[in-house]
Amino acid sequence: MKRTAHLAGVAFAVIFGFTFLFSKIALDYVSPVGLISYRFLAALLTFEVLRRLKVVSIRFVKGWWKLWLPVALCEPILYFLFESYGLMETTSGEAGMMIALIPIFVTILSALILKERPRFLQVLFILLSVSGILYIQLAKAPTGASGEFWGFFLLFAAVLSAAFFNIASKQAVQVMKPVEITYFMMLSGAVVFNAIYLVQLAFGGGIDAYVTNLLHPEILMPILYLGIVASIGGFFLVNFALSKLPAHVSSIYSNLSTIVAIVAGALILGEPLLPYHYIGSAMILVGVYGTVFFGRH
Repeated sequence: MKRTAHLAGVAFAVIFGFTFLFSKIALDYVSPVGLISYRFLAALLTFEVLRRLKVVSIRFVKGWWKLWLPVALCEPILYFLFESYGLMETTSGEAGMMIALIPIFVTILSALILKERPRFLQVLFILLSVSGILYIQLAKAPTGASGEFWGFFLLFAAVLSAAFFNIASKQAVQVMKPVEITYFMMLSGAVVFNAIYLVQLAFGGGIDAYVTNLLHPEILMPILYLGIVASIGGFFLVNFALSKLPAHVSSIYSNLSTIVAIVAGALILGEPLLPYHYIGSAMILVGVYGTVFFGRH
């Protein structure tokens, strides 16, 4: 079962790696909050169809909201809000460097709250993997950071939200099934982000834009991928991995998504691969492998 959990870690890293590509395509036609709202609406509708066809079973137990609400509050609600608005004040490179810190904070919180203390060698390999991402981002922007303090504050809040999500999910899966936690995450995301987007449209471009945005055929595939594959499939795999692995081991797999995003950009969008991509990717791979290896031996 542990091997299955490790495969789930690799799988959600691959899935999330492609989200950068699909998001880049969709953002030419819709705002970030609009894309997030469509994404979780598609996820919820798909989940509801699967639930009513009895493909998946979701238990609605009184009192369980105390378990899944902290998970959904941290991610997707707070994480996506902080990340989206933080990106408006900083560059994508600066955002990448901040998000790369998530495994470090997961390691700290899991040791303090869950009493999952990593071995010293695991800590070194976690730092190596994070350093690989930071190296790539710094090489892309050698002039240094240029974002405003408010943007960095929001991104730091996103990092903390993602770290606490790992802890909250780890605690919730002791009682709930991973698929049930994922369902309530999609439900919460759909309700909150669609409400925010409709309010924005009401005071901005008009409510009719909620429908007319979807008339662009180019946006449909990204929404389906982000909603069904990434939101349902990706977050289910995250919750499943957290149910079987220590939080600091599960979270380190997310760093692989950087490599997937680089390869996808090169193969599909024709983005160049430079020496720092290879060096940073090697650091990430060695760091992830070492974290997993010394967690098993």
